[in-house]
Amino acid sequence: MSSKLYEIDDIQSPAPDMHSERGLKEGLIDWLTTPDHKKIAVLYGMAGFIYLLVGGLEAILFRIQLAVPDNNFLGGDTFNGLVTMHATTMVFLAIMPMTAALANLLIPLMIGARDVAFPRLNAWSFWTFLFGSLVLNASFFHPGAGAPSAGWFGYAPLTGPEFAHAGIDYWWSGLALLSASSLAAAVNFIVTILNMRAPGMTLFRMPVMIWMLLVIQFLLALAFPPITVGLILLGFDRMFGTLFYQVSMGGDPHLWQHLFWVFGHPEVYVLILPSMGVVSEILPVFCRRPLFGQMAIIFSGVFIGFVGFGVWAHHMFTSGMGPVAEAAFAATTAIIAIPTGVKIFNWLGTLWNSKMTFPTPMLFAVSFIPMFTIGGLSGLMHASPPLDLQQHDSYF
Repeated sequence: MSSKLYEIDDIQSPAPDMHSERGLKEGLIDWLTTPDHKKIAVLYGMAGFIYLLVGGLEAILFRIQLAVPDNNFLGGDTFNGLVTMHATTMVFLAIMPMTAALANLLIPLMIGARDVAFPRLNAWSFWTFLFGSLVLNASFFHPGAGAPSAGWFGYAPLTGPEFAHAGIDYWWSGLALLSASSLAAAVNFIVTILNMRAPGMTLFRMPVMIWMLLVIQFLLALAFPPITVGLILLGFDRMFGTLFYQVSMGGDPHLWQHLFWVFGHPEVYVLILPSMGVVSEILPVFCRRPLFGQMAIIFSGVFIGFVGFGVWAHHMFTSGMGPVAEAAFAATTAIIAIPTGVKIFNWLGTLWNSKMTFPTPMLFAVSFIPMFTIGGLSGLMHASPPLDLQQHDSYF
């Protein structure tokens, strides 16, 4: 056999020298044009981490204002703008891209696919997200515009042209672009999970993490259209003089609240279900036993996805909906605690009498359980309209 077969340089071109100017340029172009799901995951993760720092800085600034009485560190409008942008940044620009990073990285690997179903749509989704995030923050650099200062939920009529400056135009435009990005990503991941699994991987052989990611893609695909409609109506009110939210002219501010919260509450589960999936994957590894009640955890996640669309108006118990609507949404809010409790007890069942080790991932996963339980109990309290009426808009 000829030794020439072993001369790698003859059959494989050398990698570009990344320290040279040409190598750096080629590497940068590759990252800017890549449709590879792993690289897009890295891009999402980096963007999410950067905006996590931005949101943290915004929180530090407005907390300095609150640190002592009669503080003049920030003006009222600046304070409201920082609170609005902190909340918007943490939800839409930090947690959601980190979830997208997890989905991009793990879904093809865990179902045995070579990539997502539509790689170029995947890349388009990231760059649309990035552009939308820049539009959202552009009001800081527009002289006279100022940060949007109507709260992250943008209640009408505070976002109307008579009460809010041009910062709100950047806010609704940026969120509309983020909505388009999330819709594209959701469709892409749904098709990938349902159509591109490895041979033999049936739905109930999929890991719990993939199930949780699948549920949130359906939540995104169904929840983002209402908020997109609400944002477009807000843009029409501000730019073209329509009166969708102007009550004195026959409009209805409640319309915005319904459109926002029918998105906003499923969004809560978009943010938490991936973490539940991560915990469900970590615990069995370091407990050295199978996940207790895996099917129960899967079906509880699906149930949360379904019922999550029927609880939105518990954010509106102070808005005067009437006793029938309040009773209905109080009931669904209490019911959705059941699948959440199922998950907690299954995690405890996995921990029970197991041979646990405690590396860093296990410490985070175990600490997640009591922290999440505390948050869930506070949510159960707020399912009661009389209690919610007293506690609404308070520090509680």
